[in-house]
Amino acid sequence: MLLLALFFMDMERVDFTCCDKSPRVNCVVDGDTFWYKGRKIRISDINTPEISQPKCAQEAMLAKRAKSRLYTLLNAGHFTLKSGPRDKDHYGRDLRKVERGGISLGNILIAEGLAHRWKGRKESWCR
Repeated sequence: MLLLALFFMDMERVDFTCCDKSPRVNCVVDGDTFWYKGRKIRISDINTPEISQPKCAQEAMLAKRAKSRLYTLLNAGHFTLKSGPRDKDHYGRDLRKVERGGISLGNILIAEGLAHRWKGRKESWCR
């Protein structure tokens, strides 16, 4: 039992803010991107609606909700960042899966309708 508890020991923790124009150190950009200890992290297993250039009102509304939810999830306690097959995306962001207690925060966003599973391409949020 102790070995199982150690396996899921989440080590990362800071207080996140929402990103603005000030230096980005520990802040949430949108539903799938955040800055952690000065490094830009892209959650590798999901895609969320675009905040900066939404294609419709539905996407704009969901983007705000996804950002708010990621902010809440990251500030809820310790978490783990896991590397995958690719370390960085083509924008230079670190690609990481974010977990708490072995559960993907991305899966939580998917279950709540605020993210799509990443399949190598973006899916539309407009209906």
